[in-house]
Amino acid sequence: MATIAVDHQSLGMQIGRGSNQHGAVVEEIPGLIKVSKDGHVERPQIVPNVSTALAPELGVTSKDMVIDEFTNVWARFYVPKSNRKLPLVVYFHGGGFCVGSAAWSCYHEFLAKLAAKAGCLIMSVNYRLAPENPLPAAYEDGFKCLTWLKQEAWNGSGEWWSNHCNFSSVFLAGDSAGANIAHNVAARLGSHNPYPLTLNGTILIQPFVGGETRTNSERNMVQSPRSALSLAASDTYWRLALPCGSNRDHPWCNPLGKGSAKMEEMRLLPTLVCVSEMDILKDRNLEFCTALGRAGKKVEHVLYGGVGHAFQVLSKSQLSQTRTHEMIGHIKAFICQ
Repeated sequence: MATIAVDHQSLGMQIGRGSNQHGAVVEEIPGLIKVSKDGHVERPQIVPNVSTALAPELGVTSKDMVIDEFTNVWARFYVPKSNRKLPLVVYFHGGGFCVGSAAWSCYHEFLAKLAAKAGCLIMSVNYRLAPENPLPAAYEDGFKCLTWLKQEAWNGSGEWWSNHCNFSSVFLAGDSAGANIAHNVAARLGSHNPYPLTLNGTILIQPFVGGETRTNSERNMVQSPRSALSLAASDTYWRLALPCGSNRDHPWCNPLGKGSAKMEEMRLLPTLVCVSEMDILKDRNLEFCTALGRAGKKVEHVLYGGVGHAFQVLSKSQLSQTRTHEMIGHIKAFICQ
């Protein structure tokens, strides 16, 4: 695949400039992101950002906290009412590494529901986005959040959320690009001691992975015009997120490629993979599960019939709501096993 030579340093310098005369558009996903020749990035507000407010009957308290003032990384916490300390799920939102926010209404609603029904505390991370901050920036932010959590656990800070947190039961989770982040952060932590945190597993929802050779689902899966992820959009996300000159067989994109670390040699956590039947990523997700199992890693997966990519946050259909309820049940069972 031909790769566009995006000057990421230039991109970072251009964001503060005015909106006029930015030159030709060099990359675009209609309605989501537009990158001009001079590096200016536009992200239409396709999904509204919302405050931490939640309906009282949900029984969940939500607040935002700054994790790193220098990089402006922050997290939105969700704490359900409970008389016991709760497992902690560190969650990374989707969006192809290029769009999305922990404040997006769809994530706020889904994670509040997940916290309430699965009985877990959730830390939803708002990490830096590409192309201004290409990979590995998002991985570094994820790792930094774990370092911050370690410090909170050591200090016994008495923060409103940490009093309810069982730091010996921590899970890394995310959907789409967020699942990719969760996996890569977990792989990096494999060689580090996160004590006093105890990491018990990863929860990967429709993990965003790719490769130069197309899979059957990428070639043949018929997508509606309103699909959350098309093949063209996937390619654009990867061009913007990967280091300059990389293609889709880069290890961060293709964990099963020739240049990737052998899974047999990696220290990985028990993993739950949630796969959507109508997702162009279905085959890659299933191949990933097979590779984990073949490498002797503990993995389980669930295939959700009749729904597409990101159905749990972007679709209001009755089928999607049913499948989301099933997914929350599977995540709860994985956390509590």
